[in-house]
Amino acid sequence: MGIFSKIKSGLQKTRSSIADSVNSLINSFTKIDEELFEELEEILVMSDIGVATSTEICDEMRKKIKETGETDPNNIKLMMKEIIVEMLGEDEGLSLNTKPSVILVIGVNGVGKTTSIGKIASQLKNSGKNVVLGAADTFRAAAIDQLEIWSERAGVTMVKSVEGTDPASVVFDTIASAKAKGADVIICDTAGRLHNKKNLMDELAKINRVIARELPDASVETLLVLDSTTGQNAVNQAKEFKNVTDITGIVLTKLDGTAKGGIIIPIKNELNIPVKFIGVGEGIDDLQPFSAKEFADGIFEV
Repeated sequence: MGIFSKIKSGLQKTRSSIADSVNSLINSFTKIDEELFEELEEILVMSDIGVATSTEICDEMRKKIKETGETDPNNIKLMMKEIIVEMLGEDEGLSLNTKPSVILVIGVNGVGKTTSIGKIASQLKNSGKNVVLGAADTFRAAAIDQLEIWSERAGVTMVKSVEGTDPASVVFDTIASAKAKGADVIICDTAGRLHNKKNLMDELAKINRVIARELPDASVETLLVLDSTTGQNAVNQAKEFKNVTDITGIVLTKLDGTAKGGIIIPIKNELNIPVKFIGVGEGIDDLQPFSAKEFADGIFEV
């Protein structure tokens, strides 16, 4: 199955939620009027796009319809697709411009953080990169064990310590190991204790100080992993994490198992954080680089 086929297949439930409702709406109207827009906005809100972004999409469509003089409801789907692609902006891949570069992975427990690290590590290794993992989520012994399984599966080196070790010291050791091995990319797991923001903020600040001191010129990506099945709660998590640290990108997992894929749009539009990867299956190659056009194509078959 090709990349686009995987994305399209992974978005099947979201497509059913949004596109099928939009098609049904369009078929019940013979002209474009305010009643159509009110019902359309309701569909978008119910599809986890959120009130603010749904209102903005409909306002943009009103403006375009006024400019073009469009009267056929059948043409609004293409118009909406174009607005969403524009709203999502340019696709942004990982910025790994130094040797080594650092990827810091954050997110609460259960969102698929460790799995995402393993899949990203595997992809980077397959592209010829020398990757070292750092098990800096020392809050749970299980997190270290899970990451070790993924490091073996991906065929990459891992640096670890025992449960309860200072996470920043694990990051320090990982950087030292990466330098000694001439590694290209360091990927560090972190603990996601969002319920105690003070601990999280202090921990991430300390880790970032170690990275800045040991690798002052390194490219650093801070990726927030979110579980798309939680819908608007994932958007709220992104807001909370953005309040405690700089986030360069989102990894959105479990898209294939939910109809809530619409949350991609408000995450980018309201928080200005690009989605960099989407999870569309269980396989090691089912974490796909995000493409705004492929996302929109996967939802709206025009």
